[in-house]
Amino acid sequence: MNRKFTFKGLGLLALLFTLFTLSCTKRGDTEALTENQTRLTLASASAGGSVSGAGTFTIGSTVTATATPAAGYNFFNWTENGTAVANTAIYIYTAAANRSLVANFVATGTVTAPPTPIGPTAINLGTAGTFGILAKTAISTTGVTLITADIGVSPAAATAITGFGLVMNANLQYAGSSLVVGNIYAADYSASAAKMTTAISNMETAFNAGNTIVSPAPVVELHTGNLSGKTIAPGLYKWSTGVSVSSAGLVLNGGANDTWVFQIAQDMVIGDGAIITLTGGAQAKNVFWVVSGKATLGTTSNVKGIILSKTLISLNTGAKVTGRLLAQTAVTLDANTIVLP
Repeated sequence: MNRKFTFKGLGLLALLFTLFTLSCTKRGDTEALTENQTRLTLASASAGGSVSGAGTFTIGSTVTATATPAAGYNFFNWTENGTAVANTAIYIYTAAANRSLVANFVATGTVTAPPTPIGPTAINLGTAGTFGILAKTAISTTGVTLITADIGVSPAAATAITGFGLVMNANLQYAGSSLVVGNIYAADYSASAAKMTTAISNMETAFNAGNTIVSPAPVVELHTGNLSGKTIAPGLYKWSTGVSVSSAGLVLNGGANDTWVFQIAQDMVIGDGAIITLTGGAQAKNVFWVVSGKATLGTTSNVKGIILSKTLISLNTGAKVTGRLLAQTAVTLDANTIVLP
C-alpha cells in the first residue's frame, strides 16, 4: 500500500512541478510573442555597470536601451553577436526583430582603441566638399540670406546667381557678396572654370556613390518614409518612396564618428518648423541625404547634414541648414542661413 501511494504521490508532484514550470515560462522572458511583437534582451559584459530597457515591444515602436556605468568605469559600446552596434550609452532604435545586446564597460583610466564607428563609410565629396552650395543651373535668393561658405554654379554662368549683388574681384577668379562669408564661383569666371568643372563632376560622382551603397545592409522602408517624431540610430536607410519630417522633428542619435546615409528614391520634404536634432555627439558632417527627387525645406525648419539632390533643393523662408546643399539643377533660397558642418 505504502509503495503504491508513494508512486502516485510522486507522479502528482511531478505533474504539479511541470505545470508550475510552464506557467513561469509563459510569464517570464520566453513568453510567446504575437506576430507583431519583438523582444529585447540585455546583458552587461562585466561588473562595470548595469543595463535597463529590456522587454517586449511592438514592431515599429521606439526602443531605448540604457547602459549605466558603475563607479570607476566608463561606458564603451553596445555589441550584438560580437559586432558593435552603438557607441552611445543610450541606444535608441526602431523595433523590427528580436535582439540581444551586450553593454561593454572599461575601467576609468584604461587605454583602449576608440570605438568602431557605426554606419556606412562616409560619402567622398571630393572638391564638392569645399562648397556650402553647389548647383549646375542656378542659385537664387530673396530676403536677407547669410551663407558662411563658398558657393558656385557650373556649367551655368554667373548670371544664374541672382539676388546676391555680385562684386567681381580684381583677378576675375571669383565674386563676393554681402550675403556670403566666402567666395562665389561660376563657370564663366575664366580663372576658376576648371575648378568648377571638377567640383560638379565630384558632386555627381558622390551622388551616384551614395545611391549605390549596400553595406551595412540597409534598413528598408523605415516607417514608410514618415520620420516625424522618430529617433534613428546610425546606419544605411533606403526608401523606394519619398521621406517626410513634420514639425514633430527627427532625432539622430549616435557618436561623433557614426554615420547616416539616407537613400531616398523620390522627394525629401521637411515640414515647417521641423528640427533635425543631433544627440550623443553626432555631427552634421556625417549625415548624408541622397535624394533622387527634389528636397524641400519648410519655413523656419532646421536641418543638419549634406543634401545631395538629383534635382532641385528649395528652402522656404527662414530655413536653416548646418551642412551642404549640392544640387544637380538649382538651389533656391529665401532669407536662409547656411553654415558648414
